[in-house]
Amino acid sequence: MVQTTNRFFDEAARLMNDAAGVAQGVRREFETLFRSQAERILRDLAVVQREEFEAVKDMARLAREENEALKARIAALEARLSASNPSAEASAGPAPGGTPGGF
Repeated sequence: MVQTTNRFFDEAARLMNDAAGVAQGVRREFETLFRSQAERILRDLAVVQREEFEAVKDMARLAREENEALKARIAALEARLSASNPSAEASAGPAPGGTPGGF
């Protein structure tokens, strides 16, 4: 009687292990299917990926920094120009664009 009971429990334990393995496989398959469907939907919606967004964000930051540096350089050049030639700027008046020096 003891032998039969142990064999029953061994078979039940093996069945449970097999069922757990199958459940993990089904879970992995579901996750893969879900991920591929989600990626397809996002591609169809033309949603920007994070890597692309970060790259454009960095490009915009660099462009702003360069723009600020160029503004400072122009201001310094205009100041140096007006300091070296104060009578020419006063007689010429404002440039057509509204900025001194026609920039």
